[in-house]
Amino acid sequence: MTAIAQGNPSVLRRFGLRFCDSQLELAYRHDTFPRTLIHGRTAILVGMLVYLLCGLLDIWFVPPEASSGVWQSRLTALLVPILILAVSFTEAFQRMAQWWLSAVCLAAGFGMIAIQSQVPLANASYYYPAMVMVTFYTYNFIGVRFAYALGIDALLLVSYNLAFGLLLEYPGHILFSHNVFIVSANLIAGTTGYLVERQARQLYLRERQLEKERHYHRERSLHDSLTGLPNRELLHDRIRQALAASQRHRLLQGGLFIDLDGFKRINDRLGHRMGDQLLVRVAERLTNSVRKTDTVARIGGDEFFVLARDLASERDVHRLADKLLASLRSPLSDVPEPLALRASIGVCLFPYPGMNVADMIQRADMAMYRVKMAGKDGYCVAELEP
Repeated sequence: MTAIAQGNPSVLRRFGLRFCDSQLELAYRHDTFPRTLIHGRTAILVGMLVYLLCGLLDIWFVPPEASSGVWQSRLTALLVPILILAVSFTEAFQRMAQWWLSAVCLAAGFGMIAIQSQVPLANASYYYPAMVMVTFYTYNFIGVRFAYALGIDALLLVSYNLAFGLLLEYPGHILFSHNVFIVSANLIAGTTGYLVERQARQLYLRERQLEKERHYHRERSLHDSLTGLPNRELLHDRIRQALAASQRHRLLQGGLFIDLDGFKRINDRLGHRMGDQLLVRVAERLTNSVRKTDTVARIGGDEFFVLARDLASERDVHRLADKLLASLRSPLSDVPEPLALRASIGVCLFPYPGMNVADMIQRADMAMYRVKMAGKDGYCVAELEP
């Protein structure tokens, strides 16, 4: 595993668990948002159900005179997740998902503090465990990031102590025992939340790396290793796409089979290294002579193929053939004039009845050989009759 996948601090901040690269952080949020959305909605619904279940405790532990106030606090707290559940179906939720989910946790925590403040001290022990549940809910269930969860639970812990230590003056030993369990829950849930998020981000980096490697190997398998041009397999696929498009939109397509004249003599005289460099320069010239929508492929040692897409008329392919020949006739440095490079080009226009990829390439190949027989350095258009 690479240093990136291992969580190198130069890539992933140790405490905040943010990627140092802002673009990578945005990509992570975008890619994980669908999971956050489903997770958040589910947690909101489950949290509301649990909140209502806690209301069953009121039957035994809330005095009748405090019952309405307790339920008012409970229902007020429930308004927040109901609102945010509705917001989750709008675009506004995606822009500030972590803040919306944090608001749900804060409403749950402050709601429980408000409810417990109306319960007699003797019955408080039946309600404060809800703060422990809120702690685990925030760190490990709703999908809030560790940094947000830490801030939320720290704020709730301080608020709990202010409410029951200063305002309601709980006895020290009771408040201390509550704090022991709430702080312990923070340590356990917080550590778990930190490790889970860190591992998720490391896994995301690893998946991106593997995807880049898969893309690299796919590209290598579909491209010529010397020139970087599409190989025969990718060319065949693009010809099939062009054929399908031509049948839908009735547009003319052109295939140009290019064989270099005199390349073997250059290779024998100047060496294979020079020959390879020459092929690379030929590939560059051909690529610079066609449109971005066209494809230049290397299909053999000194054989190239150009797929010309969506031609307005047959004249376009004639102009393209002349342009390709002119680009290859330009002198090449390090190549003596007697060894000057030329090319023979066979052209096949399609679609035509009964056409398939192999047949079209063969027709262009045969047209190229007619140029060879006629003296080379030119082009010929294949007959379309069967």
